[in-house]
Amino acid sequence: MNDKGSAMVSVLVADDHGFIRAGVGAVLRGSRFTVVAGTASGEETLDAIATHDPGIVLLDINLPGMNGVKTLETLRARGDRRPVVVLTAEITDRQLLSVLRTGVEGILSKDGADEDLVEVLEKVADGQKAVAPAFLQRAVDLSLNPAPGGPLDRLNPRERRIARLVARGLRNRDVGNELNIGEGTVKVYLHAIYQKLGIDNRTELALLAINDPGD
Repeated sequence: MNDKGSAMVSVLVADDHGFIRAGVGAVLRGSRFTVVAGTASGEETLDAIATHDPGIVLLDINLPGMNGVKTLETLRARGDRRPVVVLTAEITDRQLLSVLRTGVEGILSKDGADEDLVEVLEKVADGQKAVAPAFLQRAVDLSLNPAPGGPLDRLNPRERRIARLVARGLRNRDVGNELNIGEGTVKVYLHAIYQKLGIDNRTELALLAINDPGD
C-alpha cells in the first residue's frame, strides 16, 4: 500500500443498493483498486471483513439493521484500524461527529462519487485523510456552536408540538386530530423529525421529548 501508484489495493463495498456496488466496481475498473466483496448490511460487512481482509472498506452510512456508524464503531472497538471511507447520500450532524470521533479516513458524498472515488481511495491508501472541506467545516461549526438547550431545539414549533404529543403516547391519528391535520401529514412530519434528530422511530423521539426542557 505504501508503493504509491503500483500496489493493488483490495476494497470491500458495503451498500444495500446493488446498483451502487456495481457502479463502484465499474468506476474502479482499470485502477489499482479491486473490489473483493460486496455486502448489504452491517453484520454481513463485519463478517466479510474478517473473511476477505480488505485494504479499504467503503461503507454506506445508512445500512439496514446495524447502520454504518455502528458498524464502524464495532470495527474500531475490536481494535481494527484499517482505513474506512464512509459513502453517504446524506449524513446527520450526529452521524458526522460520530464517524469523525470513531476514526474514519474519508467521507465521500454519493453525489459525484463517480468522479471523486479513485482520488479519495488513492489518498486513503497512501495514509492521508480524505474528508471533504465542507464536512470538516460542518464538524467544526457543530463543535464550536453546539445546539443550545434541549434535544428538540433543531425542530420548528410545529415539529416540537408533534414530538410532545408523541411523547404523551398519542397515535398519528390522534396527533392529527389535535392539530387539525391529516394522518398522512403527521407521517410526513415525523419522517422529517427523524431525519433532523438522527433517530429511527417514535420511541426514540418520545425519550428525547420527555427530556426536553421546553420553551
